[in-house]
Amino acid sequence: MALTFTLDPAVTPELRDGVLDLWTDVSNAGGAVGFVPPVTREEIRPELVRHFVHMAEGRARLLVGHDTDGRVAATAFLTFNTHRLMTHWVWLYTVMVHPRHHGAGHGRALLAAAAEAARAIDGIDAIRLTCRGGLGLEDFYASCGYKEVGRVPGAIRVAPGDDREDVIMLLPLT
Repeated sequence: MALTFTLDPAVTPELRDGVLDLWTDVSNAGGAVGFVPPVTREEIRPELVRHFVHMAEGRARLLVGHDTDGRVAATAFLTFNTHRLMTHWVWLYTVMVHPRHHGAGHGRALLAAAAEAARAIDGIDAIRLTCRGGLGLEDFYASCGYKEVGRVPGAIRVAPGDDREDVIMLLPLT
């Protein structure tokens, strides 16, 4: 079952709730998307609202993957840099695929769709992202063409006494 990707979908209550459900399910399944389980929709909602505000301000774009049932199954936010010397690359944030779709190639499809979307933006030469060390995520991103360009030891505190590396990855688009 393939996902259908849409860039810059209208933010409807259905989309909002779908992304919120996705983010909650991914977080509670142990996904490294800014929260540690257990987490509720209400704990995630303020962060989602911040993403939507950035979209409304033209500082971010949303890529959404829907499954054949029309449910939100994957997301990634492309976020523009505001520093005038760094406007030639974008950040990729909140990269998620619903756990029910793991192992079906949807993560690779999501990253390919994000790269395609970034290439279509005038003046964008690369995508940067960070991921939480200790989960093997950097290996997955590397298999999709991203290069590890740095690590910050102990930058992510998952719990007291459980600090992880912040792994910085780059995908050149040219």
